Amino acid sequence: MRTWGPLTAVCLGTFMLLLDVTIAVVALPDMARGLDASLSDLQWVMDGYALALAALLLGLGAAADVLGRRRVHVAGVVLFAAASLLCGLATGPGMLVAARGLQGVGAAAMFATTLPLLGSVYQGRRRSMALGVWGAVSGAAAAVGPVLGGLLTDGPGWRWIFWVNLPVSVAAVWLTLRVVPESRGARGRRVDWAGTAAFAAFAGALTYGAVRAGSHGWTEAGTLVSFGLAVVALAAFVAVERRVADPLLDPRLFLRPAFSGVMLGALAFNGAAFGVMAYTSIWLQTLLGMSPVRGGLVFVWLSLASFVVAAAGGRLLHGVPARFTVGGGLLFIAAGQYAMAFLDSSSGASELIPGLLLVGVGTGLVSPGIAGAALAAVPAERAGMAGGAVNTFRQLGYALGIAVFGTVLTSRMTDTLPHDAAHGLAGGAAHGLAGGAAHGLAGGAANALEGVFSEHALRAAFASGLNGAAVTAGTVAAVGGVLVLVLVRTGRGGAGPRAAAPSAPAAEREPAAPYRR
Repeated sequence: MRTWGPLTAVCLGTFMLLLDVTIAVVALPDMARGLDASLSDLQWVMDGYALALAALLLGLGAAADVLGRRRVHVAGVVLFAAASLLCGLATGPGMLVAARGLQGVGAAAMFATTLPLLGSVYQGRRRSMALGVWGAVSGAAAAVGPVLGGLLTDGPGWRWIFWVNLPVSVAAVWLTLRVVPESRGARGRRVDWAGTAAFAAFAGALTYGAVRAGSHGWTEAGTLVSFGLAVVALAAFVAVERRVADPLLDPRLFLRPAFSGVMLGALAFNGAAFGVMAYTSIWLQTLLGMSPVRGGLVFVWLSLASFVVAAAGGRLLHGVPARFTVGGGLLFIAAGQYAMAFLDSSSGASELIPGLLLVGVGTGLVSPGIAGAALAAVPAERAGMAGGAVNTFRQLGYALGIAVFGTVLTSRMTDTLPHDAAHGLAGGAAHGLAGGAAHGLAGGAANALEGVFSEHALRAAFASGLNGAAVTAGTVAAVGGVLVLVLVRTGRGGAGPRAAAPSAPAAEREPAAPYRR
């Protein structure tokens, strides 16, 4: 128990919080039907969780250094469990979105304290072992999410994708309190609440603007105000971080090309690799008629490729500079998304397989090395800050990907249909009923589509939207990959990572406080 207990306790929490990033993907159509949710509501079901996780990760990590990491971790698990209960009891989309946001807060508290707790318990070779197991569990959570979500949705119902967290949470709390010792960061440190609030406002306003653009347009007043608030909040965050004694993220690190390149790569990675999955799942189930289980199994091609490449790459690519594994992996993801951008009204799930395999190869190259690249891009005393930043940028990229790609999907549909009709079709696709897509349309729009609005039209329009989302995701990945290849170079002062391998040694330099300045 002394050897495996703390690792088991931490991995239980990690598995839950990462599982909930993807487990809901295949349940979205059932949620839409059960709660009468629109496509925008479904975007927020996914984004509410990822956004809260990204916005609060750095701040709660700093708070844990002061208040106690085990205490904050347990509080996070309890909040996550309570929010999961509320998710399963949701009576409408608003309640579900709010509960998902609470889940994200709990997940941020758990995720921010995971590595510090492991670092305070394990040393030397045991720490390397623990980090390896933790990494494998993290990968497994993302891989089994769609399949487990499909099994639960097809079986007891979509609410159980949240209720399944309750017994696991009880076990995690009990085990953490029993076998994980309390630990704290350096004495005298203060929590940067102002910076936390400013970053949360920036991430929230930016994501809200991207989602709003899908229904109101990019130049609509409310959309522009949201983006304006995001710019103001970002400026406030930079100003605060330059003045506080213990910043969450020192802006001067971005003067290092390697660090900027890795952060841009992290931002592009999760969004480009996984941001289109939610809309692909809607297409598979509601337009191709697949069950949640069959729809979830389609994504196994991505998971298998990622697992094989990550496992083999650990041995075969040891010593290869991270700019090639991370940058090259992003280019594979770009190729995979482009390969999935040729759908039409007669396309089937099999046409996704080549693209999913390429995305999986890219994910297997990027995921193991990007944290090590971030740690190696900064001085040793800032390794913890870099580790927290790369996780934050990954989750923020996913939240923005969900928002932007959903907006692109609905915008692309207007190329072949009137604006109101396109949004009605998107909403009907989310509900899984071709005829129900006319629900909510203005009478004139519905009449104009009489005799044209059919399952064929829905499939063609939604496929066109998916193609646009995939092209956008591929472009994001391609730009991110090129920036990593150009910016992440070996330089003076250890500014450039040599390979993915430095991940574990860098973590050992400052194991007890990964978020300490």
